[in-house]
Amino acid sequence: MMPIFFDWTYILILIGLLISGWASANVNSTFNKYNKYGNSKQLTGTDVAKRILQRSGITDVSVERISGNLTDHYDPSHKVLRLSDATADSTSVAAIGVAAHECGHAVQDQKGYFFMTLRQRIVPVVNFGSKAALPILLLGLIFGYNEFLVNIGILLFSLTFVFQLVTLPVEFDASKRALEIIQADNMLNAQEFPMAKKTLRAAALTYVAAAVASLLSLLRIVILSGNRD
Repeated sequence: MMPIFFDWTYILILIGLLISGWASANVNSTFNKYNKYGNSKQLTGTDVAKRILQRSGITDVSVERISGNLTDHYDPSHKVLRLSDATADSTSVAAIGVAAHECGHAVQDQKGYFFMTLRQRIVPVVNFGSKAALPILLLGLIFGYNEFLVNIGILLFSLTFVFQLVTLPVEFDASKRALEIIQADNMLNAQEFPMAKKTLRAAALTYVAAAVASLLSLLRIVILSGNRD
């Protein structure tokens, strides 16, 4: 068998890296593009977040500012919606889309959206699996290809891919809810709305890319575990 560092399966990792890199560059370029357009109502990301939460009847979620660029996220365990420096005080159409998207997660939490609840519950298991998978795989190979340990390692590694799959409907649904609320509340005009939609679409593609990259990594491990002669 050819030494592992010459193994052709590294191509799978390279493809995953290229896809993820493209998706990351795409979301940054899309955000920067529409970050230049201010909304006609001069609403900031924070304004929109508070407005959506109020409109949705969500009173137990606070809005905080967090440092960084596109580090926006909703923390369901502490009921906090955190907006980055690039979003909180910005009136850009891109910032409005991002802030609304995070509010979409808060709405999911309020309504007990199945996939969001599922994702929260599997996080501890996925975290354990991501840390334990490689050591168990290595042990299985060290002990003369112990099939049981190798299979356990593959199973644990696959949990990351499962998490990425569960994340997809969560992210797409949050964007869908956000765009529906933006449109229903006339926060953006007819020219601005498509810009916000394209921003959220680019962001969603990063999660698709992450799922593909995770699948390719899993496929590589399965192939390598089968080539033990």
